[in-house]
Amino acid sequence: MSETVLVLGASPKPERYSFKAVQLLSEYGHKVLPVNPYHAEVGGVNCVAAIAAVSEKVDTVTVYVRAELLKNDLDQLIRLAPRRVIFNPGTESDEMAEQLEQAGIAVEEACTLVLLRTGQY
Repeated sequence: MSETVLVLGASPKPERYSFKAVQLLSEYGHKVLPVNPYHAEVGGVNCVAAIAAVSEKVDTVTVYVRAELLKNDLDQLIRLAPRRVIFNPGTESDEMAEQLEQAGIAVEEACTLVLLRTGQY
């Protein structure tokens, strides 16, 4: 099943996991919305500058920013109301996960790349 996926903290650097996630999600047939206020595109996919700039329904948000950076966007993320949020390794936050779950958003602590490659996405 194809999803619309927001990649929060997408990087244009090919060695970064967030760049690899944009590519792999696209390869698996998902619509990818990279979020990066400093770059126009990541891996050939046009970026949106912020969560608030997203007007379409998003199924999954995969997080590649540190918790202290995400804290500033948490209200926008809750308003976006994705079905789930994936905290990739190094981005976990029990406090934010609890707030998301209280808003009815499922939370996973996992690696998006591993989920895709092992058929668990």
